Amino acid sequence: MPRTAAAGLVLAAGAGRRFGRPKAEVLFEGERFVDRAVRLLRDGGCARVLVVSGAVTLRVDGATVVHNHEWAGGMGSSLVTGLRAVREEAAVVVPVDMPWLGAGAVRRLLECGGRVAMASYGDRPGHPVLIGSEHFAAVAATAVGDIGARKFLAANPELVQYVPCDDTGSPDDVDTPQDLIR
Repeated sequence: MPRTAAAGLVLAAGAGRRFGRPKAEVLFEGERFVDRAVRLLRDGGCARVLVVSGAVTLRVDGATVVHNHEWAGGMGSSLVTGLRAVREEAAVVVPVDMPWLGAGAVRRLLECGGRVAMASYGDRPGHPVLIGSEHFAAVAATAVGDIGARKFLAANPELVQYVPCDDTGSPDDVDTPQDLIR
């Protein structure tokens, strides 16, 4: 099956209120969350990676940083900002606060041939999420507040291809410092 040409898109604009500081800058195993997310997407096969910043100004090697001026409005505005900057035929989206995702999940999404695909872990859908460019406008129209692509995906289940990724990593996110203790 042909591989989808997709940009990687890291949503990293939040202030990390529950964490106590912006999660993009949190160090985990000697690496900032944002750098880890960029590496995940590159290792998974995304030739270009975009990072959406907001609460703090980010400099990220190997990625283009796009600033979301409306970042305080929630993740939805960051997704919209990022999708507007994507020039490829699709985007593979990851939130910055999922340090245990594996590059194998990104590879599987790029190889699945779908135009809307989600990694799944057991019976639980998760990240990363692949969105074909023909759906960017519809996703943007439903991305509000802290809801990213969720409303679009729920309204269009026939479009979504679930890709098993149980053996590639964990979709657990980090909300508080205690979540890093595993």
